[in-house]
Amino acid sequence: MRRSFILMLIVLSILLLPTVSLAEGPTMEEFQANLDTVWVLIAAFLVFFMQAGFAMVEAGFTRAKNASNIIMKNLMDFSIGSIIFFVIGFGIMFGDSIGGLIGSTGFFNPNTLDLGLNIPMEVFIIFQTVFAATTATIVSGAMAERTKFAAYVVYSAVLTLIIYPIVGHWVWGGGWLSELGFVDFAGSTVVHSVGGWAALVGAAVIGPRIGKYGKDGKVHAIPGHNITLGALGVFILWFGWFGFNPGSQLAADSALGGIAMTTNLSAAAGALAVMIITWIKYGRPDVSMTLNGALGGLVAITAGCASVSMWGAVAIGGVAGFVIVFGIEFIDRVLKVDDPVGAAGVHGLCGAVGTILVGLFATDGGLFYGGGLSLLGVQATGVLAVAAWTLATTFILFKAIKSTIGLRVDKRDEELGLDHGEHATEAYADFVLKI
Repeated sequence: MRRSFILMLIVLSILLLPTVSLAEGPTMEEFQANLDTVWVLIAAFLVFFMQAGFAMVEAGFTRAKNASNIIMKNLMDFSIGSIIFFVIGFGIMFGDSIGGLIGSTGFFNPNTLDLGLNIPMEVFIIFQTVFAATTATIVSGAMAERTKFAAYVVYSAVLTLIIYPIVGHWVWGGGWLSELGFVDFAGSTVVHSVGGWAALVGAAVIGPRIGKYGKDGKVHAIPGHNITLGALGVFILWFGWFGFNPGSQLAADSALGGIAMTTNLSAAAGALAVMIITWIKYGRPDVSMTLNGALGGLVAITAGCASVSMWGAVAIGGVAGFVIVFGIEFIDRVLKVDDPVGAAGVHGLCGAVGTILVGLFATDGGLFYGGGLSLLGVQATGVLAVAAWTLATTFILFKAIKSTIGLRVDKRDEELGLDHGEHATEAYADFVLKI
């Protein structure tokens, strides 16, 4: 009796197993879609964590009396940007194109768009939201230590509302640069150059910090208060970039390893190049500049991380190292634009140069691989167009803010620190701050 019962259970199991498998098990397409969804979400969370990296870099590279203000700005540009980008910016970026210039649909309800994705729309929106927030926060460091908090809030909102989404539409939303074949896989130009050019304009319009330049034109260094904090921020950003670039594949597939490798190699080459250059130039390797070298390498490779070889990535990172040292010096000493963290050099210049270098190093269409000048011309066109748009619109924006609510805090608040003047607090309440 017992044997018969056991035999019956075995027969039923054999008969029911295929039915259960077919009824409950996902198809291969569903399984891949689930994998893609999980990976893109993880990548979005990594990019979100880059907000902490930016906050640490900016706070560490500036004075202690402004640390709370830096943190507040990084918190609010993400918070404000998340709402504005969801309500309006996303539709401008990915809606139906009007002449290749601007998207027209998806306002207030992005789920009405059909982008042909293998991931849910909500997943794509959060991924794009963290990119938009990255663009806005780049400007914070360049204008640090003298900008009114209210003015920064207005700037951050307008950038996320219209300036960044239009560039995004040109490149990623089916706009005119996309139709030309412009390559910017993860945003060297769309994200970093937009933020970098805005940082340059903002720092120029607001003017230098008190004491930065002497009456004779001599440059006076104003050291940051915590290089360790700045270094932590760089490592967080480097870590987050493994979401930024591989995540832009929008799929969990075999391309991720190559993208991660080019990303890492370019960052390492950028840091190494800056260390060597500053060692030769100044007699000692410069710590803060070398940290920026790693970031410059990351920014430069972001456009071509999926289209260049690993050796090409090393070359791009090395070029970015030269751009960091000589570009930041040019902005500081020749243009006399006070950028406390080097944001314009790291993001604006390295983003532009890295995008153009795709035209040389892309294994499919690059000049060094027999592709001729076509791709190089398209890349240069895109870089110049985005630079012109961003420089013009942000100049109008900052001038408008300056003439209305005001852009800069008064002299007393700047001397005491923005933590005191703008927020009535201190980041390091147990310490006596040197003014």
